[in-house]
Amino acid sequence: MRYAHITGWGKYVPERIMSNDDISKLVDTTDAWIRERTGIGERHVAGVDDTTASLSINAAIAALDGAGLVGAQIDLVIVATSTPEHFFPSTASIVQDALGASHAGAFDLSAACSGFVYALSLGADAIKAGSASAVLVIGAETMSRVTNWKDRNTCVLFGDGAGAVVLQASDRPGGVLSTMLRSDGSGSELLIVPAGGSKMPITPDVLAQDLQCIQMNGREVFRFATRAIDRSLREVVHRAGWTLQQLDLIVPHQANIRIIEAAARSLGIPMERFFCNVQRYGNTSAASIPIALTEAVANGRLRANDRVAMVGFGAGLTWAAAAVEWSEGRALSRSKRTISRIGYGLANMRSRARRIYRRAEDRIFGVEQPERTPAPIRQLPAKPQPNGNGHPVLPPSGASNGKIASHTASQPKLEP
Repeated sequence: MRYAHITGWGKYVPERIMSNDDISKLVDTTDAWIRERTGIGERHVAGVDDTTASLSINAAIAALDGAGLVGAQIDLVIVATSTPEHFFPSTASIVQDALGASHAGAFDLSAACSGFVYALSLGADAIKAGSASAVLVIGAETMSRVTNWKDRNTCVLFGDGAGAVVLQASDRPGGVLSTMLRSDGSGSELLIVPAGGSKMPITPDVLAQDLQCIQMNGREVFRFATRAIDRSLREVVHRAGWTLQQLDLIVPHQANIRIIEAAARSLGIPMERFFCNVQRYGNTSAASIPIALTEAVANGRLRANDRVAMVGFGAGLTWAAAAVEWSEGRALSRSKRTISRIGYGLANMRSRARRIYRRAEDRIFGVEQPERTPAPIRQLPAKPQPNGNGHPVLPPSGASNGKIASHTASQPKLEP
């Protein structure tokens, strides 16, 4: 039997930090007001040169280093994001190219703040099914690009960043032991970016109303989130054959410290067993759980063989959870890390060379145009005519010879 182990992890956040005091200069709020209601003290915000893809690539390289792999050894790249680089191509394809993962498939996954756990589940299933042996799972967001910085209820919450893990196949029991994925689209309007899709394209009117930015019913989302954490953790832990008391660590989506505290009371689990870093990053949506996992390992809160549960919840409405037996990393040596950096540089050169080659090929050989020939029209069998008894009379055998008929064939004349 194949198991999917997490063997590498990494994170990357923009350099720019925006404190609560910085936000108080934009909207009517204070540091004390934000901390009391959310637990957030600061967040990282993307700079001019930061994009969802660039954050993803840096987090991915850190995760690959930790797993002892290079990009060329990856079979599948999944990027969970609500703020992709473009509608298309996928952010995952851009990451795949930058890492030199030339034999990997790549796609984006949209499940908002639950996205990372959704992607982890799909990656683990790909390994268990035998279609992949190494999967790179990334959660990345530039939420600041869809934040309304005039809306006090939402602009205090969100931040930017990326986190990644590497899943590898093994016959040793452990790794991702159970997952659960859920959705309830009846709550889709509770947390939404209304414009920018097919229903409401961007227009001057839309921009004037800030409909391209996040809108949220905070009270309803809070209620949903606390229930989602409770039910998800109970179900996924039961599927893994564990009890809540056997969990060494719980890593929830870092949306709001008050949501996590309410869920802890509901579950009867002390806050000490929850890992929280929302105070320094805010809500980074799909990136929050992998960023938290990486910090939990660095802080000694998560070690090999620990039983960890992670749970995400967000727009959709969606919620998801996973139960994982943590594995040891397989970090690259310093010399191999140096070689891997050279490899990523060569991947960038290869990508540029392929673009130049495509342009040159088109100019030298031209672009073959498809022939525009009309499709043949097939004559339909004659409609059966009723006889004197009212029964249809079928045409004699062979009456329809299957030859192509012209569209100018005679048609029945309509009487006025």
